[in-house]
Amino acid sequence: MKKIASELLVERLIDWGVDTVFGIPGDGINGIMEGLRRHQDRIRFVLVQHEEAAAFMATGYAKSTGRLGVCLATSGPGGLHLLNGLYDAKLDHAPVLAITGMQGTSLLGTFFQQEVHLDRVFEDVADYNAFVHVPVSIPTLVDNAVRTALSRRTVSHLTFPVDIQEADPDLQPYEGGLGVARAPVTKPVCLAARVMPAEADLGRAADLLNEAERVVLLVGAGALGAGTEVTAVADALAAPIVKSLLGKAVVADDDPLTTGGLGLLGTRPSEDAMDRCDALLMVGTNYPYTAFLPEKAKVVQIELDPTRAGARIATDVPLVGDAADTLRALLPLLDRKADRGFLKDAQQAMVKWRDDMGALESSDRDPIQPQYLMRVIDRLADDDAILCSDSRPPDPPAETVQPRTSWRRARQP
Repeated sequence: MKKIASELLVERLIDWGVDTVFGIPGDGINGIMEGLRRHQDRIRFVLVQHEEAAAFMATGYAKSTGRLGVCLATSGPGGLHLLNGLYDAKLDHAPVLAITGMQGTSLLGTFFQQEVHLDRVFEDVADYNAFVHVPVSIPTLVDNAVRTALSRRTVSHLTFPVDIQEADPDLQPYEGGLGVARAPVTKPVCLAARVMPAEADLGRAADLLNEAERVVLLVGAGALGAGTEVTAVADALAAPIVKSLLGKAVVADDDPLTTGGLGLLGTRPSEDAMDRCDALLMVGTNYPYTAFLPEKAKVVQIELDPTRAGARIATDVPLVGDAADTLRALLPLLDRKADRGFLKDAQQAMVKWRDDMGALESSDRDPIQPQYLMRVIDRLADDDAILCSDSRPPDPPAETVQPRTSWRRARQP
């Protein structure tokens, strides 16, 4: 079979280690679907029931593996359906590449059926957002898109006119002025930059934490992969580890140093620790629910993005750097706290909390509590199972049902 341009896309994704693409076929991506079919021995296409699900599945794949998630949708409304899942990826810092189709190039601007210029629509959600104009540029555009998604942990988007998908892969029909229109040749390589705070800032952070008597660590998605460093620093500071929702996997829930989550879905010991602490060390989190953060504690924040360091709470020492590297550099500067009372209080509170939660798991309760259901699932599920949940406001009791506007008004504080 004669090679088609979409195979440049598929082969480049394979070069980047992509093994799965989530999506739905459609007329606007017939060429890309053919490229995937021709390489089905090396890359898997997962058919979904709705494009929105494809974007959420790509985001879930990225969150659970740390690798690039990829979703595919046809032109017009197919591509538009990706947006909800892609905003989830953008806001939760998951690397995702969205690929969409487009009407044929000779039809663009003629108000053809379902003509939507998806590159314009995706400007807000995608950090890298490109329109494929000629086949020879495809490998470079894929490289740029993947590098952006991985290095910034965000969304990239490529949109392909359907005629280009099936064109000659070597086609470059137009030469630019001055003879400089040759497409760049790149390689599928992305190297992470090593970002470290200045030594003087590390010293200021260490002085603040050494002087404090009751330190709490609040860790988020930016601390994933730095669990060893987090626990070492927490042990030196005799500090409970509190986890954001996205930081749940930083340390295990049964680690003796953690008091679990914070907020409406958190634990009482975590809330109490926040209320009592005089210093807060935030690691890789831009925790949004500021009502649960301490009002008077001194704050050190480790954050890779300088624009987020100090953006949520008044921060005494912002440290711009990678979580693991920064914690490793900070640890030798910390004095091991001899007084472990604050940590022991939190640990004893967690013992009581677990006992209270365990009591809710009994099958003898009437009605049976959600904790019992989840305990049964936990016992029956494989050790590597990943459980996902969603939530919505509860329905009012049947006997008190009122028009929804009245019910919402009644629920206000």
